[in-house]
Amino acid sequence: MAKVVLTRGKVMGMSACANERGIIAAAAMDQRGSLKKAIARARGEGGSATAEDLTAFKTAVTKVLTHYATAILMDPEYGLPALRERAPSAGVLLAYEQTGYDQSLKGRLPDLLPGWSVRRLVENGANAIKILLYINPFDEESINRIKYAFIERVGAECTALDVPFFLEPLAYDDSIGDEKGIEFAHVKPRYVTAYMEEFSKPRYGVDVLKVEVPVNMKFVAGTRAFSGQQVYSRQEALKLFQSAAAAASKPFIYLSAGVSDEIFLETIELAGEAGVSFSGVLCGRATWQEGIPIFAQRGVTALEEWLRDRGVRNIEALNHALDAAAQPWWKIYGGIDAIEIVEPGAQREAVIR
Repeated sequence: MAKVVLTRGKVMGMSACANERGIIAAAAMDQRGSLKKAIARARGEGGSATAEDLTAFKTAVTKVLTHYATAILMDPEYGLPALRERAPSAGVLLAYEQTGYDQSLKGRLPDLLPGWSVRRLVENGANAIKILLYINPFDEESINRIKYAFIERVGAECTALDVPFFLEPLAYDDSIGDEKGIEFAHVKPRYVTAYMEEFSKPRYGVDVLKVEVPVNMKFVAGTRAFSGQQVYSRQEALKLFQSAAAAASKPFIYLSAGVSDEIFLETIELAGEAGVSFSGVLCGRATWQEGIPIFAQRGVTALEEWLRDRGVRNIEALNHALDAAAQPWWKIYGGIDAIEIVEPGAQREAVIR
């Protein structure tokens, strides 16, 4: 049976972001606009947050939590000073996209950070590159054509620099609205499954899919997160996890998407129960969001104290769940022995389909 061919830089970058078992247990700290608003809101009416506040918060999280994470996802706008405080064992993913999107334009179109390139991100310590993309797989062809070409360009840039490309697609549908609401919960499994299949195609050059879970846990009956309104039974949710996972032919990890640490922990347990071959998580707010008001009102020293207590307990509980449920990133290729590592340039170009 033919082996899967991967280049040395891609494998080294993936390994830098994973543990020795091939599990990615990364912390996400690339929030920008949302973090600034959250800090300002926690300071009460008329409160504000500065660029220095964002850097201080990111530095505290990095200093404490990277000792318990395999990697840290950071933005180059406010977070580069924080990377000096990371644990030596933690890999670095750097975000390449601008935060948010232009609401005056239809389609939540993506854009890159001005003044940055994959080369410049690698020069600033990136072991891997991350892009967030808002995507409705069933949107107008003219809108998705722009987005698909955008991802192809980033993928080609990462291939040229031989660095892994982590893609974070976020499903939405403007005709439905609130992605956390019950109406969107009905279509979310179909949307997540569709984008996992699409972005597994070789033409995009994606190495790891950083994806949403295919259900909204609030609407899964029989879970601790259940809100009382049912969209899926527990058995239906398990099958939806399985069908979405089956659509992927690239390693994938789950993102926490702003839910509480309790809900995300149960989510990972449910994925394990479903038996899906996910390769870890990239977890942000679920781990540290409760520390925002502490930082906003009492400062960085108090935040570090909270992180060493509750933050560490949050991430250790998640790591314990990953030990039981996650699978190595190379499993989707048939195992580590099914991979042939070649030097850049030795790999034949994949046929564009």
